Amino acid sequence: MSAKAISEQTGKEFLYKHICTSAPCTVQNRFRYANVTAETDFDQLAKEHPWLQTERLVVKPDQLIKRRGKLGLVGVNLDLKGVREWLKPRLMRETTVGKAKGILKNFLIEPFVAHKQDEEFYVCVYAAREGDYVLFHHEGGVDVGDVDAKARKLLVAVDQKITPDAVQKQLLTHVANDKKSVLASFIVGLFNLYEDLFFTYLEINPLVATKDGVYVLDMAAKIDATADYLCKSKWGDVEFPPPFGREAYPESGASLKLTLLNPRGRIWTMVAGGGASVVYSDTICDLGGVNELANYGEYSGAPSEQQTYDYAKTILSLMTREKHNQGKVLIIGGSIANFTNVAATFKGIVRAIRDYQVPLKEHEVSIFVRRGGPNYQEGLRVMGEVGKTTGIPIHVFGTETHMTAIVGMALGRRPIPTHPPVAAHTANFLLNSSGGGSPTPTSRRTASFSDRRATAAAPSSPARNTKTVATAAKPTNLFSKHTKSLVWGMQTRAVQGMLDFDYVCSREEPSVAAMVYPFTGDHKQKFYWGHKEILVPVYKNMADAMKKHPEVDVLISFASLRSAFESTMETMQYPQIHTIAIIAEGIPEAHTRKIIKTADEKGVNLIGPATVGGIKPGCFKIGNTGGMLDNILASKLYRPGSVAYVSRSGGMSNELNNIISRTTDGVFEGVAIGGDRYPGSVFTDHVLRYQDTPDIKMIVVLGEIGGTEEYKICQAIKEGRISKPVICWCIGTCATMFSSEVQFGHAGACANQASETAVAKNAALKEAGAFVPKSFDELGDLIKSVYDDLVGKGVIVPAAEVPPPTVPMDYSWARELGLIRKPASFMTSICDERGQELIYAGMPITEVFKSELGLGGTLGLLWFQRRLPRYACQFIEMCLMVTADHGPAVSGAHNTIVCARAGKDLISCLTSGLLTIGDRFGGALDAAAKQFSQAFDGSVLPMEFINNPDMRVQILKDFVKQNFPATQLLDYALDVEKITTSKKPNLILNVDGFIGVAFVDLLRSCDGFTRDEADEFVEIGALNGIFVLGRSMGFIGHYLDQKRLKQGLYRHPWDDISYVLPEHMSM
Repeated sequence: MSAKAISEQTGKEFLYKHICTSAPCTVQNRFRYANVTAETDFDQLAKEHPWLQTERLVVKPDQLIKRRGKLGLVGVNLDLKGVREWLKPRLMRETTVGKAKGILKNFLIEPFVAHKQDEEFYVCVYAAREGDYVLFHHEGGVDVGDVDAKARKLLVAVDQKITPDAVQKQLLTHVANDKKSVLASFIVGLFNLYEDLFFTYLEINPLVATKDGVYVLDMAAKIDATADYLCKSKWGDVEFPPPFGREAYPESGASLKLTLLNPRGRIWTMVAGGGASVVYSDTICDLGGVNELANYGEYSGAPSEQQTYDYAKTILSLMTREKHNQGKVLIIGGSIANFTNVAATFKGIVRAIRDYQVPLKEHEVSIFVRRGGPNYQEGLRVMGEVGKTTGIPIHVFGTETHMTAIVGMALGRRPIPTHPPVAAHTANFLLNSSGGGSPTPTSRRTASFSDRRATAAAPSSPARNTKTVATAAKPTNLFSKHTKSLVWGMQTRAVQGMLDFDYVCSREEPSVAAMVYPFTGDHKQKFYWGHKEILVPVYKNMADAMKKHPEVDVLISFASLRSAFESTMETMQYPQIHTIAIIAEGIPEAHTRKIIKTADEKGVNLIGPATVGGIKPGCFKIGNTGGMLDNILASKLYRPGSVAYVSRSGGMSNELNNIISRTTDGVFEGVAIGGDRYPGSVFTDHVLRYQDTPDIKMIVVLGEIGGTEEYKICQAIKEGRISKPVICWCIGTCATMFSSEVQFGHAGACANQASETAVAKNAALKEAGAFVPKSFDELGDLIKSVYDDLVGKGVIVPAAEVPPPTVPMDYSWARELGLIRKPASFMTSICDERGQELIYAGMPITEVFKSELGLGGTLGLLWFQRRLPRYACQFIEMCLMVTADHGPAVSGAHNTIVCARAGKDLISCLTSGLLTIGDRFGGALDAAAKQFSQAFDGSVLPMEFINNPDMRVQILKDFVKQNFPATQLLDYALDVEKITTSKKPNLILNVDGFIGVAFVDLLRSCDGFTRDEADEFVEIGALNGIFVLGRSMGFIGHYLDQKRLKQGLYRHPWDDISYVLPEHMSM
């Protein structure tokens, strides 16, 4: 969501901190406000704000409540004691505002401003597609009335500046002359603040102007939350309060949204996709479930398994807090995904269901699942399996079932099929089914009308007016069978999908000419074209790509929300580009409007932002549109049909592909214009193109709540500009049934007035002559009815299907689907980094830290695949400590020092030292362990086993004796030591020998290993690893020491070298 409401306190803080006004305008009472909650200590509050005890005050709730004065929710001209008395019957009390019930819990106290009625004014700034409107009325206050009808308006177009002269001439005509300059200065400063801080709505009522200056009394505002990365330094950390009547609940992330509507409700949803989530809520309300609908939410954007697990766990936790006498239902729904791996996201949901299986059964929860998209069959299989293993009733359905049919099943309005039809497997597109199929368009449509037009008109880059003062004509044909595109961004999966689509459409050449990726140098990227491999050039900068590929006229931008604006504006400097698709979601609205303005001036068609793109069967597809190849074939998108559609939602556009392919001869063209408030192109841009394309016989429009673009379709139908059948449905009909405002998944899906509601728009469309179903549930039936009528009239002539060429499946995807297997090149049993969390020998890394295993415990997991006892972990850490270093004179440290002084890097120096480790230096742990073990196991007497030790480690002996369960081998070694020391005092057990024998005792006695396993670890060199790991710390220390001391190149002194040359050479 982009436009988000902020509290009055936050809005005023922004204004007081950042507004700049010129003389004679002075903004009074800056930063003079105090916040009151149930926890407020009034004595402390008075100390922090001394003016509370000396001035008359105003108190009001600050919880996004409109018309507080009319509702008696403003206390005026009170002292501090009066404020406290006024708050007593209101603070933490339930209040009804409209249809919403909520608790008054947050209040704002400000100084009371004594003024006259004629000193109150109304001012508002709000965003529109064409620019920002400033509204002003010379009579403000609670009785301002219908400001839209009364107020003077000033449009500040995109990229234009506001001036005091324009304000005075167009807004202040009814204002006294002595106040005009003050108000003009304030309004200009207010508008500049509005632009600078990315507000989308800013209303002050009343604004009081007295001889002392300007006072901002009441304020309501929204800011563009997507501009956080631009405004963070000015905004700080902004809290967005929930609408009154709904408790705040944190969203799980940008693509995981959750709004609690009725925590006690029995109907819960977990829906994928912004458009689909609205459709499911609509259907629940249409079937009478509005009072039992517990939540609105959606997850989208290919969330990870961990993200969906956390999201599902949150919902399951909420729905199992209170029981319902009728049990509860969970609807896990969604449209047909374009690129999300359904099975991967379902894994997180399945984990959550397993974790909550006991409370789910206690609360008698039934689960209904419907999903489509990449690997959805595996996802549905796993979901069905968890139902069988847990005993939870889980009913699963795929693309063969209408998207919202599960709602009727869940609410008992339609029967649950005992054996639902099974959809084709994802792998089926490998097979070329040449058998007779359903009637399809004649072969004449494999070359579309727009192709024929393109052939007739040779230039691929239409001439257009590049002046910034006029709007250039835009080409009506966006794509043809010869369209060439650039792809901005390293989106290899999307590009491969486009090439597979091209191949199955029998295009002669790939539609992707090149890619632009500024973060690497120029190179070539490998892709498949059918069975063979091809290379697609990748350029670091746009200019090179445009220069080398003049045939390109389409750009598909996968730039991030931060870079999409700059890259799109750069693209429009090249006249050869006539269509740009912007995929990114979350571009600030001010940036989007500048893009739209420039595109209009240059005659560029825009699709997006916040879109999956569009598709023209048989010709071209944008990025991931249409999903995987199995869906392309199932929906017959490899050849044109007779139906064109336009939608806001990307996921719902794929659902329309499915519905249209099942009820008609298929899709001719489909575009998802995007879910933002200001999409680059609007419904009528495409509907009028479809009207002018002869091979399109009927048009489908999927509108939604918010905005007024659908009324332009009504007008075009009434005026006769659109004569083809238009089937239209606006989603979001449920919004009027909710007690508080709900921001749906798309940024633009919010009605700001009655005419923007889905109900009003559906009624207007029906009145204008469009075909409007009673609900989304009936959309497919209505499309089929209109299509059958056109077939009956001979307008559409179906024909037999011509099978497309086969496209082999990528190895990685075939493996993902479990269709193939191959022996692995490597095997590992100690670590797994593939999931959401690193795993050491079966233990998640978070558990490693929670258990405080330390370095010794971690080493036990990675080396021995065991969780060792605490004393064992301590012993390992002690061994590392005592072997860490033995001074600079030993061979390993010496080599490290010499290498460091030669200017080598850390890794080279460390390696140089480690290479000296062997039987003579540090590498005797394994040998000592083997020798002592063999001697002890072979019952060799200590007298017969003589060792030649070199070091004392009494501290290790003490620890082992105190903590190890058994020390048979160490005792044996100490008996040997007694014998050796009786012969020569310095022949004691050295560190290598001690660690070696003690480690064998540890492996044999800690109950974690069998005897064979313990012997195997000794045999494969695990014990020497202790010395290598410990001594590496010392070697690194020596390296850092030499660098810190800035030691020069080492040269060994001559006097320390004995030169022994052959005698005849010295003579």
